[in-house]
Amino acid sequence: MNNFLTALQYFLIITAELTVLFLGISAMVALVLMYVPKAKLQQWLSRRGYLGNLLGAGIGALTPFCACSTIPMTLGFLNAGAPFGPVMSFVIASPLLNPVIIAMVATLMGLKAGLIYFAVTFLGAIGFGIVLERLGGARFVKNVRIKAGCCQAAEPAVPTTFKAKLKIAWGSAWSDFRAVLAYLLVGVGIGAVIYGYIPQEMITRIAGPDNPFAIPIAAVIGIPLYIRAESAIPIGLALAQKGMSLGAVIALIIGGAGMAIPEMAMLAGIFRKRLVASFVLVIFLTAVVGGYAFNRFI
Repeated sequence: MNNFLTALQYFLIITAELTVLFLGISAMVALVLMYVPKAKLQQWLSRRGYLGNLLGAGIGALTPFCACSTIPMTLGFLNAGAPFGPVMSFVIASPLLNPVIIAMVATLMGLKAGLIYFAVTFLGAIGFGIVLERLGGARFVKNVRIKAGCCQAAEPAVPTTFKAKLKIAWGSAWSDFRAVLAYLLVGVGIGAVIYGYIPQEMITRIAGPDNPFAIPIAAVIGIPLYIRAESAIPIGLALAQKGMSLGAVIALIIGGAGMAIPEMAMLAGIFRKRLVASFVLVIFLTAVVGGYAFNRFI
């Protein structure tokens, strides 16, 4: 009964925290994006050199789109002549630097953890975008064009008053929340079971800070596992509180969030196999570097 009450308390508290975070951050980002038209994003992403990569990663961080929105945007940028490197920085940053993920990590694991997560993923998106461009990755882009689809409905007109914009932003946040609610509840539920019933000694022995292979193993598990960040973060928090090294937790989150199966399938439609494989390697390296950085500084 004590284990059940502990698990129930974890479930209720974490669910409440994540609900408030998701709705608040999503509404704020939707409101900000109403003041930045897509034409402006296109202009920023057209910058060449390191500044273009920095802006590409920044745009990816500000746009928490689903995969079926990110990929058409990527195609649109490439077809409009945007440099390959900044576009790749955008694609890498988009799933990893979602503001909701950063807010969850900072709130549940501490502000320092959130800052390190942001620094590792942001710099990784910039650096790997530069590397992929210099290695000639642009030649592995297929000659495809955007096709109309379910996720490409006409963009609604942006209202002029702040009150109307806020109403639309809240509606968008609520819609996004309903779409991920099942994932969030599953993740919190699994985390609650781990927190209430799994012995701490077992987690520490398998994936504790004394196991140097815990981080790469967690990254390898996370990539094919594909657990959404809304599910991965509460699971990771429970594992961390049971003795799993924070680095291994972060490697699991980055691997799972960065290698979304729908996104990889859609990337395979516009990129050749070698470039898609490079993306998998990029996410794995980011997860491993991020994991060791967490163990080193936290």
